[in-house]
Amino acid sequence: MNVKIIETKDYVTKSNLPASDYVINPYVGCPHGCKYCYASFMKRFTNHTEEEWGTFIDVKQCNKRIDINKLKGKRVFLSSVTDCYNEFESEYKITRKILEELVKCDCFLSISTKSKLIIRDIDLLKKMSNVEVSLSINTLDESFKNDMDKASSIQDRLETLKELHENGIRTILFMSPMFPYITDFKKIIEESQSFVDEYWFENLNLRGSYKKDILTYIKNKYSKYYSDYLNIYLNNDLTYWENLGREINDYCEKNNIQYKNYFYHSKLVQEKKNKK
Repeated sequence: MNVKIIETKDYVTKSNLPASDYVINPYVGCPHGCKYCYASFMKRFTNHTEEEWGTFIDVKQCNKRIDINKLKGKRVFLSSVTDCYNEFESEYKITRKILEELVKCDCFLSISTKSKLIIRDIDLLKKMSNVEVSLSINTLDESFKNDMDKASSIQDRLETLKELHENGIRTILFMSPMFPYITDFKKIIEESQSFVDEYWFENLNLRGSYKKDILTYIKNKYSKYYSDYLNIYLNNDLTYWENLGREINDYCEKNNIQYKNYFYHSKLVQEKKNKK
């Protein structure tokens, strides 16, 4: 890994995401190296164009304290283009420093991660009145997970959700990205429902350089689905997602499961921009 310390003027930036007002990204890059990561586009703007996604990380340091008055009553997301609990957080503790400042902030904080390291900060999370933690899980198959990312195991993520839940912290299982014909949303819910407060669903979007990589992976490892993937991602046929979206809605409503469907994430982002 290419690790570099950089200075930033402010950890907090305005957010275009549909469910947050501000976003905090303590790092640039991410060692998880998820094969489907939309954030890989960041290389174009951060002087990492020659480096492979997952092989570099910039550790942000900021001398300015977070303006908690600005965040009062706002929705803050930690974080959008990196995992704030990547393995380097163990050493640099940037995310913990940020949480120590946000403890006194009257904001609604949403944290997203794929790492069991968040358990380290339960002491701070328990002091917050409005905090939720989501862990991304899109399979129960560890081998598929290992093909896709270098983050914590699926079992560790499930155990992390359980420990957070047992400590009174609102838990969300973010089923993202859902791979057509591979992600079994019902099995994942059945495995986790006793310690998950809400489920979020997001479909696999393929764009940029990783589109070809994922399609090649499907051709080699899941050849029986390859033609379906071509139909979805080359012919732009939305039928699969429309049917799955209805199935998810029906299943969750029938079983009184709290959920949010982000299948049309780009549409929600555009709608938020139009409201400004």
